[in-house]
Order: sequence, then C-alpha cells, then structure tokens
Amino acid sequence: MNEYDSTRIANLLLASHNLELTTTPEEADVLLLNTCSIREKAQEKVFSQLGLWRIWKQKRPNLIIGVGGCVASQEGQDILDRAPFVDLVFGPQTLHRLPQMLVDVQQHRNAVIDTSFPQIEKFDCLPIPKAEGPTAYVSIMEGCSNYCTYCIVPYTRGEEFSRPVVDVLSEITTLATQGVREITLLGQNVNSYAGIFPDTEDTTVDLAALIRYVAAIDGIERIRFTTSHPKDISESLYLAFVEEPKLAGHVHLPVQSGSDRILAKMHRGHTVSEYLALIERLRQSRPNISISTDLIVGFPGETAADFEDTMELVDTVGFDYAYSFIYSPRPGTPAIEYPDSIPIAEKQDRLLRLQALIKAKTQTANQRLVGSKQRILVERQARKTSQQLIDKMDKSIQELASSITGLETESMDKHWQQLAGRTEQNRVVNFIGPLDIIGRFVTVHITEALPNSLRGILCN
Repeated sequence: MNEYDSTRIANLLLASHNLELTTTPEEADVLLLNTCSIREKAQEKVFSQLGLWRIWKQKRPNLIIGVGGCVASQEGQDILDRAPFVDLVFGPQTLHRLPQMLVDVQQHRNAVIDTSFPQIEKFDCLPIPKAEGPTAYVSIMEGCSNYCTYCIVPYTRGEEFSRPVVDVLSEITTLATQGVREITLLGQNVNSYAGIFPDTEDTTVDLAALIRYVAAIDGIERIRFTTSHPKDISESLYLAFVEEPKLAGHVHLPVQSGSDRILAKMHRGHTVSEYLALIERLRQSRPNISISTDLIVGFPGETAADFEDTMELVDTVGFDYAYSFIYSPRPGTPAIEYPDSIPIAEKQDRLLRLQALIKAKTQTANQRLVGSKQRILVERQARKTSQQLIDKMDKSIQELASSITGLETESMDKHWQQLAGRTEQNRVVNFIGPLDIIGRFVTVHITEALPNSLRGILCN
C-alpha cells in the first residue's frame, strides 16, 4: 500500500510542481518520508532519517521536509515537537492535498499538518496513473474495521471503505494502455471489498466479481490481490479460482498464530480449524495454489504451548513462505495494555525456531518446481551483473539449455542479460534472455531452487 501511495505522490507532484524524483537526496528541493507504523522499528527509523536530513536543512534552509503515511497519522503534532524542522505532516488519506500544502509552506514558512480521514476524496483528486513497468498496484479499498488488538491500521488509515467499481476499472484500463500486464488489487482487508456502481447504491460488487471485470480489460493477463483476512473469504472467491484463469494461483492469508487462545486475544475472528478448512477449500479450488502468511511471535501471554501450536500449524499447512515477527506493541491498541512477561531472549529464540521451519518449508516448495516449466512475466533486469553470469555458464548448462529450449547458445551475446520475473505462484525466477522480452510472458524451465528464488532457462 505504501509503495502504491509513494508512486501516486510522485505523479501528483510532477503534475502540480514539476518535481521529479532524484537519486541524490542530498540535492533535493523536497524530501518526503512515506512511513509505516505497523512495527516500532519502522517508526524509529523515521526519526533516525530525519536526524540526517536536519543537517542538510541547516545548510539549505529552503529545503522542504515532509513526513507522510501512518507514522504521520499516528504521531501528528508530536513529529513537529520532536523534529521542529519538519515542514509537512500528512496522513495516508490526505496525500492528494500535498500540492496546496507545499504552496502554503513556501508562502508562509510555517509547518502544515493534515492527518484527517476524507476517505474517497483522495482518489478523486489524484492524477492519471503512470505505469512503471509491466506490473502495477491498484488500491481498491482502504482502512480497516476489524480492530485486531495488536494492529494500528484502523487508527492510522481509518475505517474501511471501498472505491467505486468504475473508478477502479478506469485506473486499470489506463495502466493497461501503458503496457501493464499484471495488476495487484490492494486493500488492508481486500476480500471484504464492496464497491458500488454509479447510481446504484444498493448494488455492490464483491472481490470475485471485480476480478472478473478486471480480467475482461484488454491487455491484463494476470491478477493478484492482497491482503486477505481469513474471516472474509467468500464462496464466490473460491469459484473465481476455479473459473478465472487470469487469477494467479497465490493467496497471502495471514493467520498470525496457531493457538486458538492467542487468536481470541488478538480478536482475529477465526479459529485454527476454521483457517485449515479455508486452506483446504482453496487447494480444492486451485490445485497447486501457493499459500503465504504472516505470523506474530511473543504476543502478550503466549505460552510455550501456544508457540508449539504455531509451529504445528506451519508444519501442517506447509506455507510456501511466511513473514514472521516478534510482537511489537503499538500505542493506542488494546494489546499494549496486556501483561507481557515473556523475556525478550525467549521471544527471539522462538522467532529463530519458527523462521528455521519456514525456511525449510519454503525450500521444499521451491524444490518441487525444479524440472517444471513456468509461465513468467518478465519484469526487469536482475540485480546481479548478468554478463558475468553468462560467462560463468559452463558447457553442461549450455548443452542443457539447448536440449530443453532449442536456443542457440551462441546467441547469448551482449544483448542477453540476466532477467527476473515471477511465476503465477509469486516466486521470483532469474534467467538469462534478451532485453526485448521485458514486459512479456515467457516460458522458463526451472533448473535450480534457491532459498528465496528460482533459476531457470528460457524456452522457445
């Protein structure tokens, strides 16, 4: 969501002030931090970064510094009290007001704060989106009304609301005309989407129906969505996995804990058995579907037995990958008041054990793909120096490439680079190929499974 917002901020300020992104921040005229407050560490990084920027502003007093996003929404005036050199403080729902806020700062040289929740107004005021490659995020809803006891999102992004269907489809159509081939539909709780049609307030469209509309847009070949809440997966969504081939076979379905007792304290609204039933239905709807999740370790009151329940759940489900963190108390949430007697060393030990199990499950899932052929959307050049990797391809690998793909290995010249893309199941694949296939779907034979990615050979 923050990545989406950051892109829209850049588009907005280019249109309003002709401001362009720079790779040399020390030379910038405007410095903006788009922040996250899900975890305390991220929040503290904000003030660490501001400390560096303070030195730059002392040398260039006209430099404008702003803090946006969820930390801005949470802290508000406290940011100015702690860092009085900051000029702008804006929330996730008021980023569209940045042009006027900039004008106010430039004219009056006084700090401006706006962390209100105007909801849908934001999307009505943003400029036409600009594609930055063959994939794009599109926000279909914002906010959250679940109020999990550990989560700050409802307090920083407001109550849940859905964008109108026509607005979402218009944005995606615009991106498709610019070469976007894969869309990720975004929301804090995306599978509770309930968008309306114009002049039909009593008729709503759920996520599954929206996916079908998106699939009908010319140029869109793959659709993803994130993040899901287990309690809101619908029968229509299961059917979409059965019937809509453009819907990618991957679901990110946060569970947070494998203990019913802890899930109840978290106010998650589901039990472990209910979660496992959802996984079974998803796998029935789309065989070989990839399941990822989020897990919190050391939630207040978590016992050794509760943690072992989480380990058992991870082992049972066999998640393709998972994001796991030590519980981070967030100001203003109910859980911050819960007694927490778990030593930090114990929390760290539990996290290490959990991550070791997750890593093993990920490696197993990746290894299953070795020898298969996967449909890849080529997104970009890989990060490593590609020609060096080409030079390192020994004779046996070249012979394998020729036998599998029919490609003439002599054609692997300077125009070939190491490229990267994702499978339908959201796994990164690195392979060597010509630059002109970026933005296209290709078939890649998977030859190697690494801890966090796959390697393969381009097929004809």
